[in-house]
Amino acid sequence: MEEDNSQILEHAHSEFKNHNYKLAEELYTKFICSCLQTRGCEASNLATAFNNRGQIKYLRVDFHEAVEDYTSAIETDSKFEIPLYNRGLIHYRLGFFDDAKRDFQQALKINPAFEDAKVSLQQTLLDRQHKIDRGY
Repeated sequence: MEEDNSQILEHAHSEFKNHNYKLAEELYTKFICSCLQTRGCEASNLATAFNNRGQIKYLRVDFHEAVEDYTSAIETDSKFEIPLYNRGLIHYRLGFFDDAKRDFQQALKINPAFEDAKVSLQQTLLDRQHKIDRGY
């Protein structure tokens, strides 16, 4: 079963890279469901599938579902900084600066050299302060 799952995951990654998001999402979902049923997948692979499926949902501006997938990725592999960063971006875009700050800070605890997270954290802190200064 693991071999079948790895083939599904590879196919999903390939479709994702080729911007065939509908098929990639279906394949990631198939992989995730199989992993959750068999409990036979590596945490890092499952977390990557959740993260990438979240990216597809993010691209179609389905933020709530994307956050759910990013959160599942974080719960699956707590040392994977990318879904923390991605979830932080959504929180930032929605104006939830405290949540964004927490996600970016956690991503930087895992990977202090994560430049995009550093930049996003700085912008979040600036915008959060501007929001406070305006009385919101």
